[in-house]
Amino acid sequence: MKQNRDQLINHLKSIVRNIPDFPQPGIQFKDITTILKDAQALQATSVLLSEPFKGMEIDYVIGLESRGFLMGPRLAQDLNAGFIPVRKPGKLPAKTIQTTYELEYGSGTLEIHADAVAPGDRVIIHDDLIATGGSAYAATALVKQLKGEVAGYSFIMELKELQGRKKLPSQVIIDILLAL
Repeated sequence: MKQNRDQLINHLKSIVRNIPDFPQPGIQFKDITTILKDAQALQATSVLLSEPFKGMEIDYVIGLESRGFLMGPRLAQDLNAGFIPVRKPGKLPAKTIQTTYELEYGSGTLEIHADAVAPGDRVIIHDDLIATGGSAYAATALVKQLKGEVAGYSFIMELKELQGRKKLPSQVIIDILLAL
């Protein structure tokens, strides 16, 4: 199984497209649309993302706007959990809470519905990529404000040189498929 997993991960790495200078000069954008359009890669990504969290009794997967919405619902479905979107300001229709965080190239604000997570709910925070860790850390703050429990983090890719995982609590599972 390990060899098969390694082969799948190597295949996924080989098809992620690098777009230089997007969304601004100096940024190397990692494009996962190449994974999404490849049926085999899409299925493998779904299976690999859910593996570390099987049997953990997860209530919700929280997907970060916007690319966390692509695989987050699939991950939630694979774990028999609900899906909660965390969005940029003004995108959610009901009462929200928000937090601001630092990005690789600026700052951002994220919101969650104020009733999205109940005290004690166990969640996984998912996004396609962890760079500086700012958005995942911000989502953690939102979950804690609602008195939920972050049971783990799920990312398709990590930009290792930015050391974003250091912002996240080490006592939970941090699953990253592709270290780039």
